[in-house]
Amino acid sequence: MSKRAKRRRVLKATQVVTISFALVILCGTLLLMLPISSVSGESCGWLTALFTSTSATCVTGLILVDTLSAWTLFGQIVILVLIQIGGLGFMSIIFLMALLVRRKLSLSQRLMAVSNFNLNDMSDVAKLVRSALATTFVFEGIGALILTVSFWPRYGVNAIWKAVFTAISAFCNAGFDIFGTEKIGSLSTYDDNPVVLITVIVLIACGGLGFFVWDEIKKKRRWKRFSLYSKLVIGMTLSLLALGTVFFLLSEYDNAGTMASMPFGQSLVNALFQSTTLRTAGFYSINQGALTDVSLVACIILMLVGGSSGSCAGGLKTGTVGVLLLTLRSGMRGRETVTVRGRTIPQQKVLSAVTLVLAVSFIFLAASIAIAVLDEVPYLAAAYETASAMATVGVTTGITPTLGMASHLILIALMYFGRVGFVSFSLAFLAQNPAKSKISYPEADVMIG
Repeated sequence: MSKRAKRRRVLKATQVVTISFALVILCGTLLLMLPISSVSGESCGWLTALFTSTSATCVTGLILVDTLSAWTLFGQIVILVLIQIGGLGFMSIIFLMALLVRRKLSLSQRLMAVSNFNLNDMSDVAKLVRSALATTFVFEGIGALILTVSFWPRYGVNAIWKAVFTAISAFCNAGFDIFGTEKIGSLSTYDDNPVVLITVIVLIACGGLGFFVWDEIKKKRRWKRFSLYSKLVIGMTLSLLALGTVFFLLSEYDNAGTMASMPFGQSLVNALFQSTTLRTAGFYSINQGALTDVSLVACIILMLVGGSSGSCAGGLKTGTVGVLLLTLRSGMRGRETVTVRGRTIPQQKVLSAVTLVLAVSFIFLAASIAIAVLDEVPYLAAAYETASAMATVGVTTGITPTLGMASHLILIALMYFGRVGFVSFSLAFLAQNPAKSKISYPEADVMIG
């Protein structure tokens, strides 16, 4: 196959993924607009339905209305199905159907799988999809079982539905909950229950680690046998979780609005939960609107970093940030190449990481400034909301329902970009011709710094 034909196939696969997510969002919007979806018995309106459908499909978690009190069981089921489709990726569902009827995946289908899981090649795509689906259902099933036991004393038989909904929402890094507005919402009523919080932490972390990494863990099982990418992802994930936990423990321990009244053990678990949920989950156990300004800034940074490639998480991804940090280290040492553990990171990968970070930074600044100006809200609150939407996190300081239509449309676009845009951006590099240019231009000296 010629390089031009391969490029056309890759770009076509990108378009299919982009359009597929848009169609799922549209179907979700139409279903949520039905009177049967609303507790009031009347249509919720196109904006609320579109916002909720986008948030669920893009596994974000931002909401305009409370999920428990505004949506009927039918509406909640629609939201949960959208979360599952968005978490696994729409094309994964198509691949599962193809595998069930034992159809061989075509090249274009494999390219779509590469796009969906942010892989670098098309080898063993079908096996990876099967492994991803199996991993998802196992984690969600175990999580739902543990949460059912934990929720039963308070909710009785309703605990089963709440546990299933929470487990799927947590593993898919969506952040939707059906606990209502009791206390401050989400999992705040369980801020003193380590079993619930740790179970959700494990689900979020595992869902955000990446199916490629999980596949390698199951096959190789030893750290020395892991690929450089898996080591980089696991190392970055553990480092961010640890640093985030220590930071929030120190910055919020005396904050009366968050952790001041908690014993040390409870504060530690809630700090770990806060550090974990910012990796694109959207659940919270402490009041996000009461966080200190320095904590809000740290939250924004962690949200933009996000999870890992090929996972349910959004954000720049740990691998991208890891490459960027390695590039920074090489630059400070005056080296022309980026190396780690005796391996050289290709220049194209370095350029891709830098390009993605710069593009996301520009969009983040433009959108956050626009929201702050349009609704006259403090910039830090607008930036928090923007990062939450763009990185498909879902946490909020509480300003989401109060924003105007223009800001809501901006957030919808950010959520869609955060889920589909990053995938399309990654796939676009597969279509690039890595060959060197046939024309060589003379170098120009430019002053830096």
